[in-house]
Order: sequence, then C-alpha cells, then structure tokens
Amino acid sequence: MTAMTKTFQINEDAAIPAVGFGTYLIPPDQTATAVRTASSVGYRHIDTAAVYDNEEAVGEGIRAGMSDEGLSRTDIFVTTKLWPGYAGWGEKPKSGTETIEECRASLARLGLEYVDLYLIHSPHGGSARIDQWRALIAIKKLGLARSIGVSNFNQSHLEELRDAGLPMPEANQIELHPWSQKTDLVAYMRANNIAPIAYSSLAPLSTWRTQEGQDSGKTTEMKADDKVFAKIAESYGVSEAQLLLRWGVQNGYAILPKSLNRERMRQNLDLAGFTISDEDLQKLSTMDRGDGIAWSTGDPTRAF
Repeated sequence: MTAMTKTFQINEDAAIPAVGFGTYLIPPDQTATAVRTASSVGYRHIDTAAVYDNEEAVGEGIRAGMSDEGLSRTDIFVTTKLWPGYAGWGEKPKSGTETIEECRASLARLGLEYVDLYLIHSPHGGSARIDQWRALIAIKKLGLARSIGVSNFNQSHLEELRDAGLPMPEANQIELHPWSQKTDLVAYMRANNIAPIAYSSLAPLSTWRTQEGQDSGKTTEMKADDKVFAKIAESYGVSEAQLLLRWGVQNGYAILPKSLNRERMRQNLDLAGFTISDEDLQKLSTMDRGDGIAWSTGDPTRAF
C-alpha cells in the first residue's frame, strides 16, 4: 500500500490532507465504527456536517481512533458545516448570531474545542448569506475554526461576498469528477485563492440517485459511456475508483471518499503509487458533462 499523505495548503496556518473520509449518508449507528476504522487505516481528515445528523458519532469515532493510534488533536483535520436554513423548505435562514451558536452546537456534538474547517453548507441562506459569512469570520477569530469556507457556492455567490467587502472563503467544497469538472468556477476559485475540495468523486461509479424518483435525469445518461475509466484504470493496474480519486488529487483537489469496508478504505487511500499521464488527463478532460448529479452550481434551489 502506498498511502497518499499529500496535503494542500488552505491558509498560512492550515493544510488539508489530500484524501479525507466522507461521512455523508453513513447511518449514525455505524458512523463511530467507520470513523475509527478509517483512522486505523490512515485517514487523518474526517468530513461531516450538522445536517448529516452524525456529528456525535463522528466525534466518538475520532476520539477512539486517536486513542488507538496514539494521535493528538493536531494530527486530525476535522471539517463540519453549518446548515444555513432555506426559506423554500419552510426554514428560517440563520442569522449571524444563530450561525455562531450553531458552530458551538456542532463543536459540542463533536466533543471538540475547534474544527479545522467550518463551511456554510450551501447558498440556501439567500439574503442571510452575508451575515452568515460575517459570522464565520468571527468564528475563526474566536478560535472555533482554524479555517473557514463554503460549499456548493457558484461564482455569483462568491462574488457577492467579495462585493460586500468581505474576505473571500478559504475553501469551497463542490461536486468535482470527470463528468462535472466546473473549469470556469475552479479557475475563478484559483484566481482568488479559494481551495477546491471535491465531493462525489466516485459519482461515475455510483448507483446513488438512480432509483425511481431520485434520478436527476443525468445519472443514467452519464453512465452511457464507453468504459473509458475501466480502460485507463487497467493500464495503471488500479481500480476505476482509484483512477477517479487520483484524478482529483492530481488536479489539486482534496477528496472525500466514503466506504464502510476496511479494504475499500485502504484502496481509496492508496493513490501515491501511480500518476495519470498527460495524455490520459486530456482524455478525461473531454468527458465533462456539466453541473453534475448532486448539486447544480447554476441553480441555487437544488440541493444534494
């Protein structure tokens, strides 16, 4: 096993491990064991969110993993996210004060004094986005988060923060994989020192959102390819999943694969032993098919 230990700098004081462990849709009663196992395999970044409803179990798993592996708090990078509230779903968008309270609540559930990265989960807050971002700036000053950012924000959302005279986010977690490359948004983020963090890296291999009533209309269409991923992966002696994850890392994105299987966890971390050639990267660059299946950065009313 050649585990990926690479990191990407987010700010002067924080670097994010290139491969993190995602916990979205892991049932709360399985989360602690999954996080503990991930720690034993070598993951040093754990990603969760208030809306995942598993922060307490994530914290339990982190503490168990740290104890098992003899790790200190500074050895682990923890990300969680504010659910901003969405009026379209009958929710009241959170105020700045409520945003700080929510961060403290997440820390209490996690059992941590601070997180390494705190994100606004989506732009659903609407007119409250500015106050929420001001609150995140305060959260960093209070020492509750070492880094702050957003998730699922498009360029107009980011420019809204800039136009308000506020510092830009240090990271933006978005769906990124060969089918959804968001080249214009990523270029804008790079130009403004906003680190891209990729989720749904394995969407091309996933059965997520293919069930009746869940298909976004893109998943099935996207699967009608000519086995490009399998052919390229075979040439490197790796799995399709490893190829897709390596694609993210080579493009400079921290990635967040999820698995409940210990061996699969190992494989998802085993990315340092090969490099995708420029020729193959070019092939993969031609597979871009738009916004993706989980979230549309062009439509702020779509979630997950």
